[in-house]
Amino acid sequence: MSIEVGSKVQGKVTGITNFGAFVELPGGSTGLVHISEVADNYVKDINEHLKVGDEVEVKVMNVEADGKIGLSIRKAKPQAERPERPQRPRNNNRSNDRNNNHRPKEDFESKMARFLKDSDERLATLKRATESKRGGRGARRG
Repeated sequence: MSIEVGSKVQGKVTGITNFGAFVELPGGSTGLVHISEVADNYVKDINEHLKVGDEVEVKVMNVEADGKIGLSIRKAKPQAERPERPQRPRNNNRSNDRNNNHRPKEDFESKMARFLKDSDERLATLKRATESKRGGRGARRG
């Protein structure tokens, strides 16, 4: 029997590693179910989900030229059995929302005035520091 990508087949777990499980497929070929493809939720220890000798239904995800077969147990389940992941509302400006919640809204002119004041103060501090090192106006000579 040829293994085709996208087909669902029954297999037997023949080995378990820390990164996944090896499953023997019909026809004697062996494929790997990566630990991320074992269950819909996070799998810390694969031994909690699978044991050597378990019969599992797997979906063939890919077949590489060198004969490696990628398998998935979680994608072999019917859609109805797979738990629905809750969708979070997307908001690309979360940090701005957090920062602006405690501060009253400012108009553009007040933001610009505050920026210019801060900028002038920083430039003055920088200018004082560099002039004293260069021996510019007002620098002490000794």
